[in-house]
Amino acid sequence: MNTLGTLFRITTFGESHGSAMGVVVDGCPPLLDIHTAFIQKELDRRKPGQSDITTERKEDDIVEILSGVFEGKSTGTPIALLIRNNDQHSADYNKLKDIYRPSHADYTYQQKYGIRDHRGGGRASARETVNWVAAGAIAKLFLQKHGITIRAFTKQIGHISLTQNYDSLNLDITETNEVRCPDDAKAIEMRELVLKLKTEGDSVGGMVQCVVSGVPVGLGEPMFGKLNAALAHAMFSINAVKGFELGSGFTAATMQGSQHNDPFESIVGSRQEPIGSELSASRFPLPSLLTTTNHSGGIQGGISNGMPIWFNVAFKPPSSIAKEQSAVHSRVPAIAHEKGETSSLVTHSPQPFSISGRHDPCVVPRAVAVVEAMAALVLADSLLLAQVV
Repeated sequence: MNTLGTLFRITTFGESHGSAMGVVVDGCPPLLDIHTAFIQKELDRRKPGQSDITTERKEDDIVEILSGVFEGKSTGTPIALLIRNNDQHSADYNKLKDIYRPSHADYTYQQKYGIRDHRGGGRASARETVNWVAAGAIAKLFLQKHGITIRAFTKQIGHISLTQNYDSLNLDITETNEVRCPDDAKAIEMRELVLKLKTEGDSVGGMVQCVVSGVPVGLGEPMFGKLNAALAHAMFSINAVKGFELGSGFTAATMQGSQHNDPFESIVGSRQEPIGSELSASRFPLPSLLTTTNHSGGIQGGISNGMPIWFNVAFKPPSSIAKEQSAVHSRVPAIAHEKGETSSLVTHSPQPFSISGRHDPCVVPRAVAVVEAMAALVLADSLLLAQVV
């Protein structure tokens, strides 16, 4: 499945070590100002080689707009974006072509398709996310037109975590450090941890928190079209994601109803800025109620309630590490062929190996841009769906 979305939808293509990556954005409304510089800025936040805590692969990730834009505006036709690969080191993977690396997609792809691209994992590589960030930038431009903003940041790396609520953090400083953490002291600790593990040939996981502001009441559909379900689907599509929680998330399991419920308060006559800008003035009326707390994460019954939408996305440690590990050979041993044994009866013996090449010791800092992009794609689609339902 290479397509995401219903009305605002994307279809992607390309492999990590192929000639290029690309995405077609279909359903973008016409006359939207498309700023190439903005798309490029978003890609620069995700691109490899940013610092010594990311992969050393050097890709400029320069975006090329092939169609769908005329004189700086969307035409309503498919927008095709291309990002060329220029720094592939495919030889780094030659010794791995017959190895099933632990916690990678090597084995599952081989079993499903009978063929796999061993060079960096092919489509299974996080290189694919460059397409999502490019398309997400266009979705962001659409959302900005309607007063909706999306801001994500690094909440946790390893055991080092922020404890403050999102509304007490200065998110303006998120992009001022390599870790993308809106707490300078914690950012230093996180960076030191990543560098330490990188030196040891190991990796570490973490968590990204995302906050969406200016969302009107009414996005999302009941039952199987819930907005939180769409967000969860998008986030779990990101490489290395192992967990998603909306609002209080798993903490809710430890709370009582009297603690977790979000009391309403009337805001009639007190709101200065409309929620959702143009949409609020037409399809979506201004909300008359907000809540004093936001354990629900801005979504109730699968529908946005006018409060900020906030959620956490947990990332596992990258599986490609320099430390020696145990793996199995993907080919049937020669002795099995001599005995006429079938591959299904052969036991693959574990063998030691290590992964060379260029890999992130922690994906979280670069994943901040990816989380924002996926949230933007879901919300842009939800806005268009709400206008026609």
